[in-house]
Amino acid sequence: INNYPKNGISNRNEFACVQGSFGALQKICEDSSELLDSDALNRPLNIMIPKFLQFFKHCSPKIRSHAIACVNQFIIGRAQALMDNIDTFIESLFALAGDEDCEVRKNVCRALVMLLEVRIDRLIPHMHSIIQYMLQRTQDADENVALEACEFWLTLAEQPICKEALSGHLVQLIPILVNGMKYSEIDIILLKGDVEEEDDNVPDSEQDIKPRFHKSRTVTLQHEGGEGEEGEDIDDDEDDDDDTLSDWNLRKCSAAALDVLANVFRDDLLPHLLPLLKGLLFHPDWVIKESGILVLGAIAEGCMQGMVQYLPELIPHLIQCLCDKKALVRSIACWTLSRYAHWVVSQPPDAHLKPLMTELLKRILDGNKRVQEAACSAFATLEEEACTELVPYLSFILDTLVFAFGKYQHKNLLILYDAIGTLADSVGHHLNQPEYIQKLMPPLIQKWNELKDEDKDLFPLLECLSSVATALQSGFLPYCEPVYQRCVTLVQKTLAQAMLVARSNIMTLLFQCMQDTMPEVRQSSFALLGDLTKACFPHVKPCIAEFMPILGTNLNPEFISVCNNATWAIGEICMQMGVEMQPYVALVLPHLVEIINRPNTPKTLLENTAITIGRLGYVCPQEVAPMLQQFIRPWCTSLRNIRDNEEKDSAFRGICVMIGVNPGGVVQDFIFFCDAVASWVNPKDDLRDMFYKILHGFKDQVGEENWQQFSEQFPPILKERLSACYGV
Repeated sequence: INNYPKNGISNRNEFACVQGSFGALQKICEDSSELLDSDALNRPLNIMIPKFLQFFKHCSPKIRSHAIACVNQFIIGRAQALMDNIDTFIESLFALAGDEDCEVRKNVCRALVMLLEVRIDRLIPHMHSIIQYMLQRTQDADENVALEACEFWLTLAEQPICKEALSGHLVQLIPILVNGMKYSEIDIILLKGDVEEEDDNVPDSEQDIKPRFHKSRTVTLQHEGGEGEEGEDIDDDEDDDDDTLSDWNLRKCSAAALDVLANVFRDDLLPHLLPLLKGLLFHPDWVIKESGILVLGAIAEGCMQGMVQYLPELIPHLIQCLCDKKALVRSIACWTLSRYAHWVVSQPPDAHLKPLMTELLKRILDGNKRVQEAACSAFATLEEEACTELVPYLSFILDTLVFAFGKYQHKNLLILYDAIGTLADSVGHHLNQPEYIQKLMPPLIQKWNELKDEDKDLFPLLECLSSVATALQSGFLPYCEPVYQRCVTLVQKTLAQAMLVARSNIMTLLFQCMQDTMPEVRQSSFALLGDLTKACFPHVKPCIAEFMPILGTNLNPEFISVCNNATWAIGEICMQMGVEMQPYVALVLPHLVEIINRPNTPKTLLENTAITIGRLGYVCPQEVAPMLQQFIRPWCTSLRNIRDNEEKDSAFRGICVMIGVNPGGVVQDFIFFCDAVASWVNPKDDLRDMFYKILHGFKDQVGEENWQQFSEQFPPILKERLSACYGV
């Protein structure tokens, strides 16, 4: 590129050569972003970034696009060379705002979304015009551009300034998001949305069946929302509605953005939405009606209070939509109704629970597999909310679920097991009646006998049976022996096949299992390691030197659950090892910092990573604090939403100790630290003192006037909390 003539293209070959070099450079930047910013290579980025920025003005759209894509690789990692040129970069992006090339527009949008996460301080002065630009781009004729732009609203919703920045723009934004929630023509073709025939007798192909995450094995934190296992957490709720298009698309992104914005603005969103909703929900065109039902489901969590007055009219309408002749309308109605299950159950049962249950059970036996799946999942949610309210209808429910056994293809059978297990958990001993046992147990035991020992379907069936056994108590006695015997045999067989000698030491077994080629085995091994660390660390300690390199290697987010459990186990080991953790910091910290900065990392993994970084910093502050600036921001945003507990306590102590060692590392992102501190409802006294000292230290350092200016950026709630709790 260096020899390229400055005054335009001298000949076609030279142009092809530049384009080829840029294509190669883009791949190098993608693969080696950290290396290019390292002393090992003498920081080539210092030369590359300014060079790339020059090419933003190039006459060829292809080259402009490559140049932006190259720089974009260095945003999330906050490469120093880019931070030094950040203002030039932002100005150059603004200059390309009106570019005619859709690839350029897409890369500009992507850059702005990442900058919002990493350098919001630099975007705030221009926020009004950035929002105006993104409103246009979210309606871009090119769906890829629209999707990148739509990510902006999703990211903005997680920033403390969201409410203030967006309040004046909701009137434009809401209709755009709602419009983006319609199925595109290509989606409808792929989903056979216009085809009326039933498909429930067509066998599933194996690749249709997503891997399941088994409930007992992933170590997670319980959050405010009480999300359960990580398998449910990976796919956001919005994914439940059209998972055959499992790739992320404009519809899902718009729905997810509306969902998070509803959680930020609560009922203030409704004046912008309600006038639109009426037109959508009763629209003659099924595609528009379907999008209206999705909108209603997306706002359920955030706008519940404001919606309550309309629900007596809306819920019967949605129940009617369960009988719509279009399968995609029936399936989305199942999902949306499940989002309002809590309210339905709070009303007298005859009002809504009974009609909803009756119609959902019919949909469980629908002729369309998508509808079966949506209805079965929705029914499991209803079971969790209704609990013993379902007892009067048990006979009717069991008849349907048992009938579905003979009707369902492979994929939906797995969801059916879950619905039966959830039913057993919800009604408990009320299931222990001879007539119910007579209905339920024969088909379950038949499946149990049909499945070979090697069949993966045993996992969900075992989960289901353990719930049923707990509920039936003595009623399960006739089935105890065969089930118990087989479980013992399965354990024995599995260990024998792996040629693990049963007499050998558990630590030796664990050491081997932690290196198994099957991710699921490693996942369970790290869960066990963490539990053993908590329960009997003296047995674990002699093996730490051998275990830590393996844990470090498994900090690979490609295998979410393995990575999650390895991260959690490292955090537990930190708390036991204390200062003796020092030799291992370098093995794990770079991986943890990389994971916490990755875009689209599942929430559970982010939280566990943040807690482990905090714990590592608590026991080895001198080693971890120098990297504070690289992780403090995503650290704060990922832990602000979890409730007060021991893990959060130890993590925040770590961050406070690290700020003591390296106060400069938090300065740029201090607003996020303030926000995270304010998320504590009731910190222990000594932790509250640590917060107090840091907040007042910062205030004294910058002086009263600067503090006033700084705290002007705070949302009102944050201002009030900090003032009330810490007197700043």
